[in-house]
Amino acid sequence: MKRNPFCVVLVTASSRKEARAIARAVLKAKLAACVNIVPGVESHYWWQGKLETGRECVLVIKSARRQFRRLSAVVKKAHSYSTPEIIAFPVVESERAYARWWRDSMT
Repeated sequence: MKRNPFCVVLVTASSRKEARAIARAVLKAKLAACVNIVPGVESHYWWQGKLETGRECVLVIKSARRQFRRLSAVVKKAHSYSTPEIIAFPVVESERAYARWWRDSMT
């Protein structure tokens, strides 16, 4: 079975403005076919030994596994966090026409 080349990358951002800047940077570099921004996420997490809570946006980035390192570098450059969340999940399957559009949008 051929391994699917795509991945979905989750990134959190401090604001919608920052999320939009990250999305633009990733798309302009052709490292993603699409970025969805989900505003109003309430995050609870450990940071420097303390339990924190904050409002964030989540970016859902449709990319390719081979692009992850470059995408991560672009996100870090545009991000305000010292340790941004950048997590990739493999795509197990995708609809054929959508996969073709996905692939073609990154080249």
